[in-house]
Amino acid sequence: MLTKRIIACLDVDAGRVVKGTQFLNLRDAGDPAELAVAHSRGGADEIVLLDITATHQRRATLVSTVQRTASELFVPFTVGGGVRTLEDAGRIFDAGADKITINSAAIVNPCLITSIAGRFGSQAVIVAIDARRNGPGFEAYVSGGRERTGKDAVEWAKEAEGRGAGEILLTSMDRDGTGAGFDCELTREISEAVGIPVIASGGGGSAEDFVRVFREGRADAALGASIFHFGLSSVSDLKARLAAAGIPVRLPC
Repeated sequence: MLTKRIIACLDVDAGRVVKGTQFLNLRDAGDPAELAVAHSRGGADEIVLLDITATHQRRATLVSTVQRTASELFVPFTVGGGVRTLEDAGRIFDAGADKITINSAAIVNPCLITSIAGRFGSQAVIVAIDARRNGPGFEAYVSGGRERTGKDAVEWAKEAEGRGAGEILLTSMDRDGTGAGFDCELTREISEAVGIPVIASGGGGSAEDFVRVFREGRADAALGASIFHFGLSSVSDLKARLAAAGIPVRLPC
C-alpha cells in the first residue's frame, strides 16, 4: 500500500493562524512560521497555509507570510487563498511554495487550472473543494464557504481533474472544526470518482477518525488543524497510532 500522508493546515487571517467551527467563530492559534516548523519537526508530511480571507477581501495572498514560513520548512509547502491568475500563482511559487491550491478562482475560470498546470506542472496544482450536504448529494461552496455555486462537488472534482489538477483538497463544511470525524461518505464518493489523490479535511478529532477516513473514505491524505494547534494530539503520536492500526505512514526518525 502507498504511504498515507498527514498534513498540518494553517488557516491564516491577518498574518496569524486561526481556527473556527464550520468556517465561523475564529480563534487565534499562533504564528504561522512557528507552527509550521513545530508541525514539520513533529512528523507532518506536508504543510498547507490557507489565507482564508484573501478571496473575500478581494486581495492577494500575504506573500511576506508565505516567504517567512517557507524559509523555515524542509517539507512540501502548499499555499492557497487569493490566487486568481497565473501571475498570482507565480508570485506564490517565487515566495517558496511547492504547490498552490485554488478554489473560488477555479470555479469562476476553470481554464486557470489548465494554465497553472501547463506552466508549473499538474503536481503543483491542488483544487480545493469546500462541500456541504445538499439533499442526497454535496454542493461546492466558494469565498471561504460564504457562497453557494450550484455545482455538484463530485462532478466538479472530475472536471478539475480533467482540466489538469494534480490533487483535490476536500473539506467537509459540515464537519469543519467540530472534531466529530471526517465525512467518509463525501470523501469516498470523490476518491472513487477521480484518479488523482484526495486530501480529506474537516472534522478530524482523534486517531480513530483518521483511521476511518483512510479505510472507509479511501483518502490518500488527511489534513488536521485544531487537533494539532490546540494540543489535542501531536503528529508523531497520531502517526504511531495509525501505524499500530495497520495504516502505512512515514514515521518520524
